[in-house]
Amino acid sequence: MRLWQETHKLKVPQLSSQQITRWLRPSSLKKVVSFFLIGVSLSVAIASCSGPGADTSSSGSGGSSAAGAKGDVELTLVSFAVTRAAHEKIIPQFVEQWKKEHNQNVSFNQSYGGSGSQTRAVIDGLEADVVHLALALDTKKIEKAGLIQPGWEQESPEDGIVSKSVAAIVTRDGNPKGIKTWADLAKPGVSVITANPKTSGGARWNFLALWGSVTKTGADETKALDLTTKVIKNAPILPRDAREASDVFFKQGQGDALINYENEMILAGQNGEKLPYVVPDVNISIDNPIAVVDKNVDKHGTREVAEAFVKFLYTPEAQREFANVGFRPVDPTVAKEVESKFPKVKTLFTVKDLGGWDEIQSKFFEDGAVFDKIQAKA
Repeated sequence: MRLWQETHKLKVPQLSSQQITRWLRPSSLKKVVSFFLIGVSLSVAIASCSGPGADTSSSGSGGSSAAGAKGDVELTLVSFAVTRAAHEKIIPQFVEQWKKEHNQNVSFNQSYGGSGSQTRAVIDGLEADVVHLALALDTKKIEKAGLIQPGWEQESPEDGIVSKSVAAIVTRDGNPKGIKTWADLAKPGVSVITANPKTSGGARWNFLALWGSVTKTGADETKALDLTTKVIKNAPILPRDAREASDVFFKQGQGDALINYENEMILAGQNGEKLPYVVPDVNISIDNPIAVVDKNVDKHGTREVAEAFVKFLYTPEAQREFANVGFRPVDPTVAKEVESKFPKVKTLFTVKDLGGWDEIQSKFFEDGAVFDKIQAKA
C-alpha cells in the first residue's frame, strides 16, 4: 500500500458587506491596493500548488470540494493498510446516507499505510480528521502529542474498538513441519518469520499472542519467557514491519512459518491466493481503535461529520463490510451472522488481560525491557 499524500488547500478570507464598505473609504485607498496585491499573490500560489506532480486521493459525493456546491465538507481518514478494502465499500454508503439526511456532500481524502508510520505522519502534521489504527498504543501516541483529547475510548462503543482480528500462522504448502500451535514454532529446525516488535505494531500483537498462549493457559511467566525466546531464536531475520515480513516469506521464500493477521489471510484468499494457515485455538483479540482527531476537526470545522462517520462504522451495514474482508465484527448481531466464516478460538484473551498497553509497553518493548533481553540471548 502506498501512502497517499494529504491535499492542502489555500483559503481566501471572506469579507462582510460592512468590511467592504470600510475598505472602500478614501482613507483606506492603501488598504484596497494591498488587498488587490494579496489576491494576485494567492492566485499565483494556488496555481503553483496544482501542478501535474501532485498525488492525491479523494472519494465521495461531489468530487473535490473546490468543484462542489457551497457547504460541501471534506474529511481526511488516516488508517492502517489492510482496512482499505473495507473503507472503500463503507465510505460511499456513509456519503449517500449523509446526503439524504443533511443535503450536504461529503468527500474523503484517504491515507493508508503501516500503523506506526501513519501515527508518526499524523503527529508530524498530516491533518487527519479520523484515525483508524492497528492498536490503541498508536492512538495514545497521538493523544500524548496533544491532538486527541483523553477519554476518546469512551466516546464510541466497544471502548473505541471498531474492528477485530486474531493471529494466524501461515505455513508452506502441505504444512511439512506439522505446525498447529504456538509451541510448534519453538521446535528445533522450524524457521519463523515475524517482524520486529520494536518497530512493528503487528509484531507486538504476534509477541503478545505467544506470551499469552502460556500465561493464559495456567503456566507462569518463566515458561512464557522460555517459549518466546525459543521462537525469536528460530527467526533468521526480524523485518521492520508486517509487510516486509510477508515479502521475506512469500517473495524471498524464507521460513517455514509466518505469523500474520487472520484477516490478511482471508483477504488474500478472496484475491485468489490460497495460502495454507492455521488459527491457534489459544489466541489474542487484535483490537483496532477508531478516534476523532479533536484538534484537527475543530480546526477544519468537521467535528459533526467526523463523529457521524465514526458512529456509522458501528452500524450493521459497515460491520458487514469489515467482516466481508476478513475482520471479526464487533457488532454482536453481525458476529452471529458470520460466525461460521471464522474458526472458533477456545481461549481468547485481550490486551486488558495482559495489563493494558501502558504496562505492556513498559514491560516488554521499552529499551532494556523483556524483548531486548530476549533478543540479546537470541
